[in-house]
Amino acid sequence: MEIENCGLCPRNCGVHRSAESGGGFCGMGADPVVARAALHFWEEPCISGTRGSGAVFFTGCSLKCAYCQNYEISIQKKYGRRLSPRGLAAVFEGLAAQGAHNINLVTAAHFVPAVVKALEIWKPTVPVVYNCSGYEKVSTLRMLDGLADVYLADFKYYDGKAAAKYSHAPDYAETAKKAITEMVRQTGPAVYGADGIMRKGTIVRQLVLPGHTRNSMDALKWLAEKFPSGVPVSLMAQYTPCGMAKDFPEINRRVTEREFLKVQDFLFSLGLDGYVQDVSSAKAEYVPVFSSLEGVPKNGAGSL
Repeated sequence: MEIENCGLCPRNCGVHRSAESGGGFCGMGADPVVARAALHFWEEPCISGTRGSGAVFFTGCSLKCAYCQNYEISIQKKYGRRLSPRGLAAVFEGLAAQGAHNINLVTAAHFVPAVVKALEIWKPTVPVVYNCSGYEKVSTLRMLDGLADVYLADFKYYDGKAAAKYSHAPDYAETAKKAITEMVRQTGPAVYGADGIMRKGTIVRQLVLPGHTRNSMDALKWLAEKFPSGVPVSLMAQYTPCGMAKDFPEINRRVTEREFLKVQDFLFSLGLDGYVQDVSSAKAEYVPVFSSLEGVPKNGAGSL
């Protein structure tokens, strides 16, 4: 595949991306590069269920948060194999055959054209989950209309200064608001199967950062005002200093129980549906291992 004048993400780099390489913010070519494809059991209960979510982790990212727990693939781009859309479709089909409750596309914004082709090649028999940072372009999301059944989106920042400092995205909040609104327009309110697995809908995640409780509370307040029902919120305590967090002393620690409970109490006061993580979830062992390239076929279009 090739992409001319790439504008898939809010960075709007406008670069040419050949099949193998590209000079844009994500630094990736147009062909999808996958670092891991396996059953994943650490998403929300309505996503992971009992059999696991079929998580496909894509290499590269259009946001690149300094503290990213997947920094080895999102920022360093150390691992991954390049696949054709047909090869990617085979990965999806293989995960479904393993019993995955869904196909979980983790950070795929920069590869959406290839993802669309793959989903057209193999029409999934299970829901498709688009798992993203929230820093998405509405026009790109519309390419997934009718293909993505569930959106699992972050709403990381309401504070533009924090977004600029840690993710080089001062426009994050306004961009994410528009993106999440589009996701909800596409999916409508949450729909669950008899097994408790989400079949349709949008879940919004809010990761509490150390020293940034006001940021979290402002984000939750907006969600409550915009989507008072039908859009579950997942409040996350799993922040673990990873990547380049050591360069920012104020976030180079875990969230305290006091900080998290403050945000949790505010969430409960808003009456939103959803999930709350336990503070004990902030453990490095929950970070996926990418070095083995688990589940990624060697007979794709190439490798990194």
